[in-house]
Amino acid sequence: MPAAVLWDMDGTLIDSEPYWMESERALAAEFGVPWTHEDGLDLVGRPLPDSARIMREKGIDLPAEEIIERALASVIAQVRVRIPWQEDARALLADIGAAGIPCALVTMSYASFASAVVESLPGVFDVIVTGDEPIQGKPAPDPYLLACARLSVAPEDCIVLEDSLSGVASGLASGARTIAVRRFVDVAPAPGLVRVATLADVTVPMLPALLAGEPLDTWDALDS
Repeated sequence: MPAAVLWDMDGTLIDSEPYWMESERALAAEFGVPWTHEDGLDLVGRPLPDSARIMREKGIDLPAEEIIERALASVIAQVRVRIPWQEDARALLADIGAAGIPCALVTMSYASFASAVVESLPGVFDVIVTGDEPIQGKPAPDPYLLACARLSVAPEDCIVLEDSLSGVASGLASGARTIAVRRFVDVAPAPGLVRVATLADVTVPMLPALLAGEPLDTWDALDS
């Protein structure tokens, strides 16, 4: 079995990307800035300071810190009303927990948001790494390396679950076996990358083989 499973949050574990996109559209509209669905997709998985910088470059005339604060406040308010679980992820998370495999939450969202999610899953995550840690964010490997260090495990003995381009790049760069689940963005095949249409395609008994390098790609299964 893997030494640990390292979970991305936004998109992978919860379907929060629509919440983020709505907060971005609202800010853009306030300043009369055109904002498309593709603009929203471009921010998926990015560290919040990067997203704020891009939004400022497009014409949202606020300090980056205020953009982050307002976006976070909007998303947290929505999550406190309803956490939009990805049901395939929640089922796999429960099975992994039942198998006694340690889990970490590794997100570029800030601790204030992550805590709103973690509060509903007490005891599930042994370690949490958030986007306001004093480290370089995804796509750098630092967030996953920090999670491994806190768990006292080697990255190559771990499995990362991700859905975004920056998150997948971070997982692969850390040396962990990385599984990309199909959500909002297309993730191209890459050496050592597992791609699945849904996390229902991944089971706990499969994890040792996947960790050892067994290939798996069901990405296009939903298109057939």
